[in-house]
Formats: sequence, structure tokens, C-alpha cells
Amino acid sequence: MPNLTPKLTIVNVGYRSTHFWVISAGTSRLLVDLGWPGRFGELAANLRRMDIPLHEIRYGLATHYHIDHAGAAQDLKNAGVPLLVMNLQVEAIPLMKTWIKPEDNYTAITTHDNRVITCAESRALLAQIGIAGEILPTPGHSPDSVSLLLDTGEVFTGDLTHPMFIAHEDPAVVAASWRLLRERGATTVYPAHGPTYPIHGEDVI
Repeated sequence: MPNLTPKLTIVNVGYRSTHFWVISAGTSRLLVDLGWPGRFGELAANLRRMDIPLHEIRYGLATHYHIDHAGAAQDLKNAGVPLLVMNLQVEAIPLMKTWIKPEDNYTAITTHDNRVITCAESRALLAQIGIAGEILPTPGHSPDSVSLLLDTGEVFTGDLTHPMFIAHEDPAVVAASWRLLRERGATTVYPAHGPTYPIHGEDVI
């Protein structure tokens, strides 16, 4: 019997030097990282430009709760896109407001209506929307950072610091996150900033 599972596609709908990735299995889609505060219109325009209807996005996932990654999360929710939150991220959501300025026009994220799961539960949930992969805890840049790893090797890491560019982060924590990704089969990094790149053995030493 032929494989009728749609091949996954990856589209960048980012702006302001930040990538926001749409992973699609046909018309079932996941948005990884969720826009800047007060600039939902730019995200919506980019989605339209790439012929991605909002109603086809099954979930929005923030790799971590910093303003350039989750600033438009509630605007997306108000437009009908459910917010998928890892349980390790719950406490980070209200903390993000401490970095918001009044002129950012931030829409505060409500917490009672989010889909909260553990990373261990992520594979089953992703399978429900046609995506083979898992969400893994990858602290280093922040304690609440997670990465989406597809079974085909693409990994969406947000701001997980490359080991060569560690500044204020704990090198051991960063290295452990990269080791986990490589051990789970990651081969190509889709970061939130900058170009995609392959993972080599030295990247996780």
C-alpha cells in the first residue's frame, strides 16, 4: 500500500530578523515561535503571502517565552490558533511581561485556555496533526527553552546557543541540550535567527 502521509513542508514567515517556522502536513500545520508584541499584523500578512490560512494552524508553540518568540501568542489565540505550552514553560509566561514596554502594545497571554502537556506527551499530540517528531527540553538560553525535533532530522531550536558562541550561558547546560538533540537524531538546525546549518560532531562537545 502506498504511503499516503503528506510530506512535511517548512516555511519561514518571520520578520524583524526572527524566523517563525510553519511545519505543515498538508493543511495541518504547526507554527513554531509566535511573533513580536504589537506586530501580529506583520505575521498575519506573511502567512497570507505564503498562502497559509490561520485556521489551518492547529497549534502555536513558543520555543521559549521571550518577547520576540511569544509576543504575539495571545493575538494568535484571539485569531483562533490554540497555544501549545510545555508544562516546564508555564511559569515563564507571566515573567515575560517584565520585559514589555507600554509602547510594545503587548496582548497579555491568558493561561486558563492553553493546551499544556509534558514533553513526554508531545509525540502523541504531534502525531494527531500528522507530524512525526517530539518536543524536547533544551535549556541553555533560558530554563524554559524547548526544541521541536522532526523524525527526519530537522530541529527548531529557537535561541539555543551554539557551543562556539556561549557568553553568559552555562556551557555544561548548553552542551547537554545539544547532545540530547544529536542523540535523538537531529541533523539540521532551523534557528530563530540566522541561516540553517548542519549539526556536526564538534557542535555538541
